[in-house]
Amino acid sequence: MSVIPLVFTSSWASGINAYAVVLLLGVFGATGVSDEVPAALQRTDVLIVAGVLFLCEVVADKIPYVDSVWDTAHTVIRPVAGAVIAALLAGESGSLPELAAGAIGGSTALMSHLVKAGTRMAVNTSPEPFSNIGMSIAEDLGVAGVVTFAIFNPVAAAIIAAVLLVLGIVIVIFLASRIRRFLRRRAQRREEKRLAGAEGPWPPG
Repeated sequence: MSVIPLVFTSSWASGINAYAVVLLLGVFGATGVSDEVPAALQRTDVLIVAGVLFLCEVVADKIPYVDSVWDTAHTVIRPVAGAVIAALLAGESGSLPELAAGAIGGSTALMSHLVKAGTRMAVNTSPEPFSNIGMSIAEDLGVAGVVTFAIFNPVAAAIIAAVLLVLGIVIVIFLASRIRRFLRRRAQRREEKRLAGAEGPWPPG
């Protein structure tokens, strides 16, 4: 059962930035910092793809509304990534059934992802872009710090991840009105685009 803290922490982090988790774990394993990282995550092709996608996320995650579109596209990707990483970690340690690890990883990553997506919707109701950039940097640093800490002290890191997850859920509930405002704005924009497309171009005079 010793792998559960690392499974939980990596799953929480995957819900925020799955590519960063794959990249960090892969580098830690490839450089010999940790023996817990499965060989599949240390492959050069996996690290290259994760690195490229991480850079794409770094850019997309700091642009208002683009970040929410990116989050929507990753509603399936992040939980699946969390489940796969958890199953790989469990299979490597042999102390937790892979199916159970996958369930823990997928559900935790999904909750973490929903917290991130909801928070970003609320942030996008503000007119300036700096809050998006600040949130993105805080998320990136948080993922990097907690995952790195988990390699050396998995239990303490898991406790931190659990506290952050609960705190995030509370914040999303508190920001529910702003999230609803964001969804109304997005629906209004879609309706305006639909009407503009239905009207077509003005006839030549």
